[in-house]
Amino acid sequence: MKKIYLAGPFFSDEQIDRVSKVEAALRENPTVTEFFSPRLSDENDDNVNDGSPEWAKGVFNHDVEEIDHADVIVAVTDFIHENVDSGTAFEIGYAYNSNKPLILLQELDENLNLMVSQAGHFYTKSIEELKTYNFSELPANKFTGKSF
Repeated sequence: MKKIYLAGPFFSDEQIDRVSKVEAALRENPTVTEFFSPRLSDENDDNVNDGSPEWAKGVFNHDVEEIDHADVIVAVTDFIHENVDSGTAFEIGYAYNSNKPLILLQELDENLNLMVSQAGHFYTKSIEELKTYNFSELPANKFTGKSF
């Protein structure tokens, strides 16, 4: 069983809804021991989120620490058109450099940046698939769509 880090934007209602559905899918998956979603972190509480440099450094350090402790990263690549959220892109790059398997979710029908698509171990367009994906065995499914 694996510990998952969930990377993805949560700035709009659509993004929050998508990430919430991924969180629910991970809760249902029997091969997931636990997961960390920055959206649910106390660090992102509106009462704490004052935008100060101290706050930013604290959130950054906490999220990087959670990536370090994760076995696998699930990354939501949907953001605005073909663009991946810059924070999610950082998390993907950091995780890739740390040799963490990357599970990429892209619901929207968009091209995907080659630096993201080529980093992925498993690519899916279905949140439902994350409910049954075997995070213990980590089967591969490379991205085969159009990259830029």
